[in-house]
Amino acid sequence: MRLDAALRRALRTLEQNDVGSARMNAETLLMFVLGCDRAYLYAHPERKLTGDEENRYNATITERATGKPAQYITGHQEFWGLDFIVSPAVLIPRPETEHVIETVLELARAQSFARIADVGTGSGCIAVALAKEFPVANISAVDISPAALEIARANAARHQVEKQIAFGESDLLAALPKELFDLVVSNPPYVGESEADKVQKQVREFEPKVAVFSGIEGMDIYRRLIPQARAALTPGGWLVMEMGYSVEQSVRGLLAGWENIRVTYDLQGIPRVIAARKPAL
Repeated sequence: MRLDAALRRALRTLEQNDVGSARMNAETLLMFVLGCDRAYLYAHPERKLTGDEENRYNATITERATGKPAQYITGHQEFWGLDFIVSPAVLIPRPETEHVIETVLELARAQSFARIADVGTGSGCIAVALAKEFPVANISAVDISPAALEIARANAARHQVEKQIAFGESDLLAALPKELFDLVVSNPPYVGESEADKVQKQVREFEPKVAVFSGIEGMDIYRRLIPQARAALTPGGWLVMEMGYSVEQSVRGLLAGWENIRVTYDLQGIPRVIAARKPAL
């Protein structure tokens, strides 16, 4: 089968199964199977797939048609200009989480962060990105999932920052020392179980629930993390967290007694990240 015909057939299959961005998915998975870039697809529409290539492509399209994320099929996702290994053990890194890194860089203009904790590290994308931005910082990256930590360690190694990041299994900050960190950063689960029906099928059915849902209203982790972060931060240290679009006021309420609370908005004006400073002595 010709390359262009394979793409058309894949596109029809994905559209019939209500897969969003069907053309992008069809092209991404064909690039994955062929090990090529998008320019190659457009430059060689007449290229004939081998029997093995066609079978592999059909298999990936069938998987994607079930709702399985393309990133779990290819095993990769870009974040902060870096390529990360992903698996169903970890949340797929999102572009909006890059606002966490941007917020930290903005804060770092006025304050150095030598000791950083990344809570719920998942794929390790935040910890690795911060290690690249702050090459002399010591980073502790923790997660409750041993399987996620394996992925995070692999990503740190492939980006050559494994000596800078200490990975450990922990329920939030429980296993880490107190009053040690200049910065605590987290992309916690923040979807309420009561809102599960509003979440995309691929998130609801394929991504790890422990990384997505946080109690009935999506606030459970914030309620636990904020006091733990206050105990773990040095005076004047910062807490930076991603948040859901509807919980800003609730999270602000939990930050009573903190200083310099600030919110980072995305390009649509949706509040994405909240930062707060532990009062200095």
